[in-house]
Amino acid sequence: MFSASDKCKGQATVEAAFALPILMLLALLLLQPSIVLYDRIVMQNAAAEGCRLLATSSSADSQICEDFIRRRLSAVPQVDIFHVHSSGCSWDIGLQGLDGSSIAKVTITNQIRPLPLLDAGASLLGLVNASGNLEVHVECEQQTQPDWAIASMDGSSPQDMVGEWF
Repeated sequence: MFSASDKCKGQATVEAAFALPILMLLALLLLQPSIVLYDRIVMQNAAAEGCRLLATSSSADSQICEDFIRRRLSAVPQVDIFHVHSSGCSWDIGLQGLDGSSIAKVTITNQIRPLPLLDAGASLLGLVNASGNLEVHVECEQQTQPDWAIASMDGSSPQDMVGEWF
């Protein structure tokens, strides 16, 4: 017949059969927010660097600024759960504030495909767009000139300030 230790081995197998799917679901629930967080961090850093570049550029350099931002965004893997790229690039980059503007602003939008099992929950909660993807939006805005330069007697024109010194 069976000994007491054989019964314990069978009990552990049954407990594992119930616990493993729950643990895998918990891991899946933790993975999706970490993917979104990683994307937001990369996007926020690229937007901040793009803002600094945009603040010192002219309108002729807008394509250079956008290319610079796209190079920074290449840190995001070309996998649909990080960045939907199969039907064309989903990066939407907006630049505002060229040629003497007082504020430079960069906006970046990305689409992420939700992980399996979570896509149904995200669609029920209304978190996905028409194509079934999550949208991540980041915005960065900064002044092109410091406050002391704007408040100076000659305004914010560096050429006028140089003329005062010579």
